[in-house]
This record gives sequence, structure tokens and C-alpha cells, in this order.
Amino acid sequence: MLYIGFFVVLALSFYFILTLVIPGFGKKTIPPVSFITPFSFTTSEGKTMTEKDVAGKVYVAEYFFTTCKGICPKMNENMKTVYEKFKDNNNFLILSHTCDPENDSVAQMKRYADSLGVNTNRWVFLTGRKDSLYKMARVSYTIDDPANNLKSIDDDFLHTQFWALVDGNGDVRKVYDGLKQSEVKLLIRDVEKLLKEKE
Repeated sequence: MLYIGFFVVLALSFYFILTLVIPGFGKKTIPPVSFITPFSFTTSEGKTMTEKDVAGKVYVAEYFFTTCKGICPKMNENMKTVYEKFKDNNNFLILSHTCDPENDSVAQMKRYADSLGVNTNRWVFLTGRKDSLYKMARVSYTIDDPANNLKSIDDDFLHTQFWALVDGNGDVRKVYDGLKQSEVKLLIRDVEKLLKEKE
């Protein structure tokens, strides 16, 4: 019994040490929903942003368009809550992609960003090629069904209230409904967890 007790204590001590030394050891992790593929879009400041610029960052990705009178104003009002919570954290970003690049030029995106009064180094507004933007939403972020993709990109239109949370490894960890307060609160808690993991 003495030997058994000794080895049980030894095993538990070893396990405890591993949990301290190896981040995430012993914790059940949910596999990523998807992962980020290479991209290149233009910010509201006229700069090119690629996946390399967000490497190591925790970020939330959404899609909207500046002239939207439907879900977008409410969605970005909720997103501003997220922005205010993390705006001083260098390891966090928000990427807002336009669904309407034909009308949402760099200048238009700049006007929209200015109207919100946010730091565009933290909350980044992106435009670019429509096919690239839509592929990113459907394949990488998985916030819209790829089956919605029409044969003609000119006839295609993406309009979704869903947000994707991306970790520092470029993995999409979860998708949230940006119109629901309960989901926004859950997102904030999950961002906090990811940022603590990073620290």
C-alpha cells in the first residue's frame, strides 16, 4: 500500500508540474472551425493588409457595407462594445470587410470609419476584390454558406450578421451572431480567454 500511495502521489505531482510548464496541458480544447488562408485587402487608410499583418493577433472578422440600412448599423453598434473593451490591447484587432466593394471604395470606408470615431489601427476596415472577399467569408471565416456562391460573382451578394473569432495561430475558434447581446458577451469572454492564453 505504501508503494502504491507513493506512485500515486508521484504521478499526480508529475501531472501538476506538466500543467504549469506546458500551456494548455490537460485542458480539453475544441478543435478549430476553420483556418485563415492567405489574403490581401486594402484598408480605409489605403494600405495593403495581408494575413502576415494579423499573425499572432487575436481578432474578430465581420462583413458589412457602409450604405446598409438593415442589420449592419445594429451589428456595428454591438461591435463597438467589443472595440471599447479591447481597444488598448496590442494583441487584439477587429477586421470589418465590405460586402459591397463596388461602392465601398477606400475613401468611402475612410468616411465610415471616421464617423465611428475609432482607431483604425485597432478596428480595420477592408475593401478589395469581391470574389476574394466572398471566398474569405465562406471558406476561411465560415460565416456564410459556400453553397450561396452563385455562378456569376456580379449577381452574388453576401449579407451576414455572423462574426468569426480568430486566434493567434490563425485558427477560427468560433462563430457568433453579432445581433444577439448574449453572443456578444460570450465573444468578449472568449476573447479574454484567448488573450490570457497568449500572455
